[in-house]
Amino acid sequence: MNLDSYIRDIPDFPKEGIVFKDITPLLASPEGFKQTIDVLADEYADAGVTKVMGAEARGFIFGGALAYRLGAGFVPARKPGKLPAAITSAQYSLEYGTDTLEMHMDAITSADVVLIVDDVLATGGTASAKAELVNSVGARVAGFAFLIELDFLSGRDKLGDERIVSLIHVD
Repeated sequence: MNLDSYIRDIPDFPKEGIVFKDITPLLASPEGFKQTIDVLADEYADAGVTKVMGAEARGFIFGGALAYRLGAGFVPARKPGKLPAAITSAQYSLEYGTDTLEMHMDAITSADVVLIVDDVLATGGTASAKAELVNSVGARVAGFAFLIELDFLSGRDKLGDERIVSLIHVD
C-alpha cells in the first residue's frame, strides 16, 4: 500500500505559494492509518521505548496510537498555559518569531527512553524543542518518527545524530 496516495495536496494554503500536505484522508482510512502506525512501531520495536512524545494536535493522534502499539506511555507536549502541574519548557524558532512547548516535569524520568513523533518534519524546530524537553530531565531520545518529511527544508539537520524515520519524503 502506497501511503502517498492518502496525502492530499492543497495549493496556496495557508498562504499563497505553500502546498499544504493534508493528512486527513490517511486518518480517515482504517488501512492507511493502521499501516502508518504499524510501520513506525515496527521501526522502533527493539529500541526500548518507554514513552512516546507528541505535540498538539496531530502529534497526539500519531503519538497516542504509537504508544499503545509499543506498550509505552504517552507524553503530551503542549502550547503554554495548557498544563496544570509543574512544567518544563523549550522555545523554538518559527519563520516569524518563536514559540514554546511545555510538558509536565513528572511526565518523564531520567530512566525513560522517549520516541518523539509528529506528522511532518519541516524545519525541525518543533522536533528539536521536544528533544530539548526530553533531555532537560535526563531521559534518552530513542529517535524521531514522522509520517512526512519535507526534505527541501532540511529539518533533520537540527536533530543531530538521532535516528529519524520518515515514511514519505517530499523533495
